[in-house]
Amino acid sequence: MYGAQLIEALRRAAELRSAGQLEAAVPKRADQLSFFGVGGERMRAAGCDTVVDTKDLAVVGITEIVSHLPKILGLYKQLIREADRRKPDVAIVIDSPAFNWRVARQMKKRSIPTVYYVAPQFWAWRQGRVRLIRDYIDKALVIFPFEEKFYRDRGVDARFVGHPLADLPQPSISREDYAKQFNLDPGKRWITLMPGSRVKEVRMNLPAILEATVLMGNQYQYLWPVAPTLSRDFLENEIHRSLLKIKKMIIREDKFGFFRFPFVPDSLPALYHSRAGIIASGTATVEAAMMNLPFVMVYRVSPLTYRLGKPRLKVPRFAMVNLIAGEEVIPELVQHDFTAQNILTKLNEILPEGPARNRMLQGLAKVRTCLQAPAGATGLTQHPADRAAEIILKLAPR
Repeated sequence: MYGAQLIEALRRAAELRSAGQLEAAVPKRADQLSFFGVGGERMRAAGCDTVVDTKDLAVVGITEIVSHLPKILGLYKQLIREADRRKPDVAIVIDSPAFNWRVARQMKKRSIPTVYYVAPQFWAWRQGRVRLIRDYIDKALVIFPFEEKFYRDRGVDARFVGHPLADLPQPSISREDYAKQFNLDPGKRWITLMPGSRVKEVRMNLPAILEATVLMGNQYQYLWPVAPTLSRDFLENEIHRSLLKIKKMIIREDKFGFFRFPFVPDSLPALYHSRAGIIASGTATVEAAMMNLPFVMVYRVSPLTYRLGKPRLKVPRFAMVNLIAGEEVIPELVQHDFTAQNILTKLNEILPEGPARNRMLQGLAKVRTCLQAPAGATGLTQHPADRAAEIILKLAPR
């Protein structure tokens, strides 16, 4: 999503500077820009020639990455060969630090200006790796307000441009029309379920989420936004497998069948029109905050990954929403605390009107404010992707 947004912003910025509305050394028309690299469906739709598909790099956890190393190494070499053939003016790496710092190192060797957009969260763990950004990146464009100081204090040329999701508009579709479109029951309160965007994440997070819905029963309707990196068939199969493993209740198709779990293609309307959510740690938690949805954050990795990773954490909280706010806005259920009963307990605190729900809504409003582009930002627009595009085009040598 970030990459597609940035491509569109770069084209807008190129048009503006060719018209003399933005400062730049040499104008370049938008139709002269071309993009290639790593991406998925949204990047392709935005006009990027995807040499590597993001699905092939979607691996979670320390132990899981090891088994995929040969494949990832092959994709990395393929990308570098393509860069040597096409000779880009600027390289932009987005997130995925384990893969992208190596790409950045190769771009540095070739004297290609390199920008890191959505810089790695090295402030959370493995802070020593900041030297990789300092050595190989010309400009780090960060999307969380506290990141600029963290990176600048360590010698990185960093700039906070705002979070790409900070200006998400509220969905225009009404709850009634949304219910008709996806055959939802408008008489029930809806709970959005987002167990992750990767196969391994879903398999780790799904069983406890499903068990919580079984305990809550049919008084709610549960919505499943299908992540672009997953398929509906995969989710259906995983839901069915997980339901059959729940031992506390007798699962009958007429009571706990797939009809209770309608799939929807876009997460934002589901989040906006729901009463609450159960959401795996990641970008979806920021989307929920932007849609003003109270939710419970959950996450689980393999036991070995957790044991290896936890001692290296340098932050007191897991949820991005809580890190941005500097306090616990939403509950975090991680690893051993991530149980169906704990989910149920936390949801029961925020589903009804009352002090707990009001406090969470106030905290989410604080987070939305923090993620806006900084006050006094220059340029013709305050949108984070457009601000990033202005900075990137100024680095282009021609």
